[in-house]
Amino acid sequence: MSDNEVGALNSRDVTRDIFSASIGSVACCYTGQPFDTVKVRMQTSPAAFPTVLFTSKSIVSNEGIPALWKGAVPTALGMVAENAMAFGVNEALKRTFPDEAKSDPTKRPDLMRPFLMGAITGCCSATVLLPSEVVKAKTQVVVGNTGASSADIYKKMMKRQGIRSLFIGFDAQIMRDMPFYAFFFGTYELNCYLFRTFVPSMPEELNFFLSGGFAGMLGWAAAMPFDVPKTNVQASWDSKVVGSYFPELIRIVRERGVLALYTGLIPTIARAFPANAALFLGVEMGKKFFDQYLWA
Repeated sequence: MSDNEVGALNSRDVTRDIFSASIGSVACCYTGQPFDTVKVRMQTSPAAFPTVLFTSKSIVSNEGIPALWKGAVPTALGMVAENAMAFGVNEALKRTFPDEAKSDPTKRPDLMRPFLMGAITGCCSATVLLPSEVVKAKTQVVVGNTGASSADIYKKMMKRQGIRSLFIGFDAQIMRDMPFYAFFFGTYELNCYLFRTFVPSMPEELNFFLSGGFAGMLGWAAAMPFDVPKTNVQASWDSKVVGSYFPELIRIVRERGVLALYTGLIPTIARAFPANAALFLGVEMGKKFFDQYLWA
């Protein structure tokens, strides 16, 4: 294969990864954002918002149904960037370090490989996701009809701390994303393999949907203890770029106990299945559409 052919192949692969990840990201965002807003309110103000039902009713009655999608625009933009990076890096790692067993149906694939590649992916995607996560966290904790939009929050951040405000809690983001992506991509590959092995008659689209949903649930279950202090750090206006995460983690455990690190687990898990089922189905269908109609 010539250098020109290799370059064309690489360009096609990267474009395909970005296109499919973008489609999946938008589907994921608008499917799961209401659950995420409830989770953030519970994590940052546990006394005011003690349960999922109370928090949901409070937001809808006091702020209206659209308030459940607060921060959706920066989240969607962040998800497109994050998943373009995440799926792009993950697919690139697969191409660079292929699992030879996948070319031989008689061999079982290396099921640990996706977990390791997922952890590496998490470190890369954290750097891309961080700015939108900071804006989203600060936007979601605004209570009431104050008219504070994501754009307003961004302007306030720029006035108070400048560009560095977009990178608040960098260490917190890494601590959350490494375990999340390890289980996210690892369990997705595992689920797909198990469904193909034990339920061979299952339609491929249903496999993608179920595998993605369960991967999202397991990923968030693994990352949840790291997500609570991360949310608090990024929602605060006094946090540092690096150095606020572990003090916040210790403070939460001392004041509220270890179980406080699982605050918001129920809405997060409830969100994880439909959102990530939509994400992976969107990604896989995006790949097929790209192959058939855009770059055959």
